[in-house]
Amino acid sequence: MIEESLRFTAVSDEEDKKPKRVVDVGCGIGRSSRYLARKYGASCVGLLSIQSKFRGLKLLLPPKVWMTSGYSVSFQVADALDQPFPDGQFDLVWSMDSEQHMADKKKFVSELARVAAPGGTIIIHLYMDKISSAYYFPECCSIADYVKLLDSLSLQDIKAADWSEYVAPFLPALIRHALTFKGIISLLCSGWKGIKGVLGMPLIIQGYKMGLLKYAIIACRKPE
Repeated sequence: MIEESLRFTAVSDEEDKKPKRVVDVGCGIGRSSRYLARKYGASCVGLLSIQSKFRGLKLLLPPKVWMTSGYSVSFQVADALDQPFPDGQFDLVWSMDSEQHMADKKKFVSELARVAAPGGTIIIHLYMDKISSAYYFPECCSIADYVKLLDSLSLQDIKAADWSEYVAPFLPALIRHALTFKGIISLLCSGWKGIKGVLGMPLIIQGYKMGLLKYAIIACRKPE
């Protein structure tokens, strides 16, 4: 998923063009953060949003700063709608499966744009409908809504695609993972809403099969 997203967005691997500073907004337990930092030899900040029902997973995050040869990753819990970073901080702003937790979509997108460096890339993975009452998510936006929001912020090279058919087959695997020892520990840390989310997964699978739920990627670039 990560590699396909980077190809879709044409993020460069060239030494003088690849991102050096990355933020993963809604990082979960930090898998994307570590992957992106390692791939680009970058400094990555994983932000576990206070809006997330999985904010209890901060107990499972690695140490605050994790460094190895060629790259580094740090983690912090913060408000995705009021991020603790200066303007123009990151060459790559990445957000996977976190926007559905944000009640104020415009503020969320504005913050992603604010922390992006001039010429930086923004990649958002999102659900395009109300997921399930079991999740208690705020109202979701359509692709068209997000494109309008990005365009209103004068962001460039906006592109979007419906990836529902690629994501749907992985949903049963998520349920199987949730029933493993590590998965159960993660759920216990995430609290009752996280547990209810997993219990609602069969509804989501059915929703994808019926075409009621969609999953998309949207990407853009901040002007130089």
